[in-house]
Amino acid sequence: MSFLTLDLNLLRVFDAVMTEQNLTRAAGHLAMTQPAVSNAIKRLRESLGDELLIRTAYGVKPTPRAEALWPAVRQALAALEAAVMPETFDVSKAQATFRLAMADATAALWLPSLVRSIEKEAPGVNIRMVPLTTREPRPMLLRGDIDLAVGFFPGVAAQLSYETGSPIRHERLYSGEYVAVMRKNHPLAKDKLELDAYCKADHLLVSFSGRAHGLVDEALAQIGRERRILLTVNQFFTAGRVVANSDLVTVLPRHLIASTGAADTLVWRELPFQLPAVHLDMLWHERDGRSPAHRWLRKNLEQLSVTAQKTLPQKSEMSEKMEKIA
Repeated sequence: MSFLTLDLNLLRVFDAVMTEQNLTRAAGHLAMTQPAVSNAIKRLRESLGDELLIRTAYGVKPTPRAEALWPAVRQALAALEAAVMPETFDVSKAQATFRLAMADATAALWLPSLVRSIEKEAPGVNIRMVPLTTREPRPMLLRGDIDLAVGFFPGVAAQLSYETGSPIRHERLYSGEYVAVMRKNHPLAKDKLELDAYCKADHLLVSFSGRAHGLVDEALAQIGRERRILLTVNQFFTAGRVVANSDLVTVLPRHLIASTGAADTLVWRELPFQLPAVHLDMLWHERDGRSPAHRWLRKNLEQLSVTAQKTLPQKSEMSEKMEKIA
């Protein structure tokens, strides 16, 4: 194959199919028929000498060659779009689909407001949520599996702050605190939470991997203490429901308590030991950095973060309210 004879329009179709992982949805995004998309992919396969996309029961699955090719294609298309239409972006007419990775609690808090913004300002923008099951989303971004990751990525954020040459960009959206969470009438909710009582209680840990060891256990080990983790779950919503109906104690970021769906039956107390602050970071690949639609999405999330912080009750107000409830 000679690059001079390659139809570059095929790369645009390839990008859409890789984004949607489905020929029919890609066709709708491109305003093409599904057979036309299939024919374009067939021609690209013949030009590159690779199957590229394998049909599955749920859509299409990329081959290793396709996964390796896609980041370069996306970066090139984004650069061309920015060069050709640098000042013509109109969010009300934009047609874009974004794949976002968030934990369930973060999504529950942010998606309603994001959807309202899309309905009001950008009716052509679509969101596809991808499960976030890791504290290391960079491989997903590098492969083009997602366009944006929002969550707590302590190791990644620290590394990116001094690393040079990385294609991953990040921005801090929110900084908060961890608190102990329990049911409203829990015996430990009556008074200030003491270290001995905390360590004697049975605990629930939110763990994406299922590993029964986390940040709290590391902090306790530093002061020669430990706790019993009776249960691990991989969703904050599940954590809230279980804790609200048992004597288990869990540790959550304070701003995520509302996302459990059980906030009215829960109380929180300050931890009797020190934990680092919990940060909400936004990560994306530089290939998307110049995309006007992607910039609009990031700006929208920045604004939602500011609004969320304004509506979160202050610590003194929340403590006083919880004391009255308990």
